[in-house]
Amino acid sequence: MAGDILVYVEHDGPQPRHLALETVSKAAEVTEAHGGQVIAAVLGGGADGTIERLGRFGADTVYQDAGPVFDDYLTEPAVEYVAALIAETNPTAILLPYTQDGKDIGSRLSARLSAGAVANVVNVLENNGRLDAIETVFGGNYSDTVEVERSPLAILLVRANAFTAEEHPRQPAVKQMAFEPSEAAKRAQVGRRVQEEGTPTPIEEAQIIVSGGRGLGGPEPFGLLEELAGELGGVVGASRAAVDAGWISYPHQVGQTGRTVKPQLYMAIGISGAVQHRVGMQTADTIIAVNRDKDAPIFQLADLAVVGDLFQIVPALTEEIKRRKGGAT
Repeated sequence: MAGDILVYVEHDGPQPRHLALETVSKAAEVTEAHGGQVIAAVLGGGADGTIERLGRFGADTVYQDAGPVFDDYLTEPAVEYVAALIAETNPTAILLPYTQDGKDIGSRLSARLSAGAVANVVNVLENNGRLDAIETVFGGNYSDTVEVERSPLAILLVRANAFTAEEHPRQPAVKQMAFEPSEAAKRAQVGRRVQEEGTPTPIEEAQIIVSGGRGLGGPEPFGLLEELAGELGGVVGASRAAVDAGWISYPHQVGQTGRTVKPQLYMAIGISGAVQHRVGMQTADTIIAVNRDKDAPIFQLADLAVVGDLFQIVPALTEEIKRRKGGAT
């Protein structure tokens, strides 16, 4: 019997992030096969609005606290809450998102509870009452199985798009836990939040991504990609080379040191296809690549390879889409 699994849920107001639904769904799959319950913890403004969707994807119990302390301060109040919840529920494992906040919370919990932590997790397996983790290493070329043996709790940081969000409908029990953060947890207060213009959808949740790389030659051509992405209803991504050059900001970066994405359509424009980039997008349903170099490694993955000048192809494609949508005169 695997025991209970605790899932830390990131959300935007009343909407759980897609990674949270993927993780709850995977936890439900494991507990259905091997026993135990799925416990979800959701904190901050809008937490009470997430319950129905978390239940639909497999949460048996939802602990929610919409207190402003979780939004007004950095992650330490969440660390204290989750540590207290672990003591109350005694799960076999806690699954957190492999995001900036998730890594912060997971590492602090590991130190506080002397618990083993595994990052970059792409699968979990039940093994004699515990959860083992499959992680990727060496740029995604290899994977290995990690056993957390010397602590009763496994802390697993799950990579986006590692699991499929499938429905496991439940009527979750809703619980609240008495909680008051310590003064030490209020040392770092959030000043203001800024939403970058043009990125309303986190890139790892987008279904259509138009990415640019070194072949664009500078920041201005990303305007061509933004227009194409807008016509397709998608978002703009980038290779590490483009981000390192300062042409576009880091939240757009796809790859080993950026975001892992799994869209229905991924367009790689002027991207050669180094392994560090490919590991972040190779599971896309359909990949279209545009590059002048007919031997570019990205063509090994592409469902459609277009050899040519992106500065001619992208505007022409955008105009054709507009025409077919009836937007061109």
